[in-house]
Parts: sequence; C-alpha cells; structure tokens
Amino acid sequence: MYTDSHCHLNRLDLTAHDGKLDGVIEAMKQASVSRAMAIMCDFAEYDEIYDIITKFGDEQLNLGMSVGIHPCEDLEVLKSATVERLVETASPDHVWAIGETGLDYYWSDENKQEQKASLARHIAASQQLKKPLVVHTREAKHDTIDILKAEKAEHGIIHCFTEDWDTAKKALDLGFYISFSGIVSFKNAQSLRDAALKVPRDRLLIETDSPYLAPVPKRGKSNEPAYVPYVATCLGDLFGISSEEVGRLTTKNFEDLLAQA
Repeated sequence: MYTDSHCHLNRLDLTAHDGKLDGVIEAMKQASVSRAMAIMCDFAEYDEIYDIITKFGDEQLNLGMSVGIHPCEDLEVLKSATVERLVETASPDHVWAIGETGLDYYWSDENKQEQKASLARHIAASQQLKKPLVVHTREAKHDTIDILKAEKAEHGIIHCFTEDWDTAKKALDLGFYISFSGIVSFKNAQSLRDAALKVPRDRLLIETDSPYLAPVPKRGKSNEPAYVPYVATCLGDLFGISSEEVGRLTTKNFEDLLAQA
C-alpha cells in the first residue's frame, strides 16, 4: 500500500533489529510498505545496495534503486559522475532513477560550479535513459530551478521537499513530483504543510529519507522505511483523508512517474 520513494537501505541503524537488515524488511512488510527505492549517493555504494534489493525484494516488497552522486560528495567523486558512466551504470531495469543529485550550499559552497556541472550531467543521463531524476536541494533553490529549466529537465522528483510554495510551483510547472519526508510532521513546519496543501494530489510522493529525519511520533530516533505511514498520516490529516488513502494515491503516483518515457 505504501511506497517509500527515497530511503538509504545501506545506511540504516540496525540496533533495534539485532543488527540484521531482515528485521527492517519484516517491519516494512508489517507496516504495509510494498515498495521502496534505495538511494545511491556514491558509486562505491552500488554493489551493497544492489545486493540488498536483490536479496530482499520479493512479491510482497518491490525494491529498486537509484544511481547517482550526492552533491555533498568531494570534488573527485563529483567529477567521477560522467554522463557515460551514469548511463552505463543505471541502464539495468533494477535501477529506477538517476540520483540523488542536486545542489547543497548548506554544508559547503566551495564546489558550487562542480555541483552545478554534476547536476547537468545527471539530467543528461536521465534524459538518455528516460528515467526520473532525484533532486536534492538545500539553500540552493534558485540555482536548482534555473539549472532544471536550462537543461530542460521535466521528469523527476524534488525529494525531501523543504522549500516554499513558489519553489514547489516552479518545479511542478517543469513536470516534477514533490516528495515529502518526516519533516512535514515537525511542529515548526507549518509553512511546509501549507505548501503541501497546494500540491496537486497526482504529483505528491512520500518518503522517509531514512535513516534521517524520523517523523513524529518517532522523531529523535533512527528512521527506517517502516515509518513512512506516519508521513502519510500527517498528510492525510491535512487533506482530510486516511493514511491508507494517501498511501494508495502516492503509490499510484510513483508508478506513474516510473512509467513516464
């Protein structure tokens, strides 16, 4: 029923599951999470993520992955993401998307130009493969939208959305989906909830970004995909519908996103 559109399965804190990923997977199934996309941030993670999704994916839990380089990686890692390498690595069917890529000026603005160049290369790979782009943006909303426009990006997700409605509207106008994480449930996130109310229901996604940003009532704990229904509950309360209905509509939205060519 629920789709976690963005999680880091290879980075989870497994303490609560006796150090075993099996416990995470079982918790997902018990929480009615039927699909999840494991996100790659560095080529060095590819094999580990691939092993996870092939070992644990089954008829009850559909697992896929992305291929990309996070903008906070160091300069040499960013430069390693050539269009050719991205296309070659992301061609198999188990790779659902390109990313996460994007711009992050919060942690460092020293590599601004290479971050921008890397984002442009990821867009090119996304366009060649006709697979959606997973975009991270932090304190860089104007540059992010400008590059998406300039490179004619129109197929993808603005993940872990934390910006204002104006930014959401610009991304939506380009053709992007907006994905909300546990942040939308935080007490001080009213402006984000106000923006969420304006996002068309057919362009809405949910995610955990686990192990980060656990939603209320799990805030402060290590996050995991089994908590994505709490994000759905928060949005459902906003929309006046059930968590299950949010789960169904966002799952359909994710399927529609992957089906776009």
